[in-house]
Amino acid sequence: MALTLSRRIHADPARERIWTEATVVTVVRTILCVALAGAAAYSHELWLLVAALVVHWVGDSIDGWWARVRDCETRTGATLDILSDRFDLAAFYIGLAWLQPDLMPAVLIYLAEFLVVDCFISLAFLFWPITSPNYFYVVDRTIWRFNWSKPAKAVNSALFGVLLLLTRELWWGVWLGGAIAVALLAYKCLATAQLMRLGLPMPTADLPNADPADDGAAETAGSNR
Repeated sequence: MALTLSRRIHADPARERIWTEATVVTVVRTILCVALAGAAAYSHELWLLVAALVVHWVGDSIDGWWARVRDCETRTGATLDILSDRFDLAAFYIGLAWLQPDLMPAVLIYLAEFLVVDCFISLAFLFWPITSPNYFYVVDRTIWRFNWSKPAKAVNSALFGVLLLLTRELWWGVWLGGAIAVALLAYKCLATAQLMRLGLPMPTADLPNADPADDGAAETAGSNR
């Protein structure tokens, strides 16, 4: 039977679950990537670190593709994928800085961008009823184009690591890496500002344990200040 790609833009609460074929791929590639990065730092073997980056890159491509092919895209899976990406690349870049301490400034700037600012942007899709940030173009096409289109995702994740690997022994490599990391951080801050101008809608789900009296008490406390 031919495999066809599904495009489940709108989220469906009935489909939400942790374990799907795609999330299994996510978990496996994360374990392999982090294990290889840890082994690289322990043994001071750069080829293991390169293998970790390859596992991340290939695995991150496969899990999203598999989710669409098997029609098992979920918001839960997308969120786990985003968080797993951070674990993968934190292990890789910390391992790289361990082996090449002169790259530490560029690595720290990049991790600030990727683990904090970009993570906030990536999780912002949860404010809208869409399945993953891959479909953020239905909210804002510009933010999507510069964050989740294929070229944007490549530049912001593994390609920066490839650049550091290729230029690690050149005197200007750390300066180039640092400049690119600063540029990425500046751009992501601008993207965050654009996201805030767009406005983050409040979730509409009921609060099962909320007491209407709590709101009144809060308002009374506020007026007495």
